[in-house]
Amino acid sequence: MSPPMTSGPALGWSVAGANCAIRDFMAQRAGRALSPDEQAEYEALLAAWVAAVQRQPTTATD
Repeated sequence: MSPPMTSGPALGWSVAGANCAIRDFMAQRAGRALSPDEQAEYEALLAAWVAAVQRQPTTATD
């Protein structure tokens, strides 16, 4: 199970860790709409994933 969100993207999660947290979060809520609080938590998880992606080093593709 993923660690609980406590400070949004500042947690420093890896891309894989944030992705796992999003998958776990959504799997627990499958088949129904998210409540407003759950939507906010999902958005925080997504922000953590975006921050992790942006921290990854880029590589040249030429």
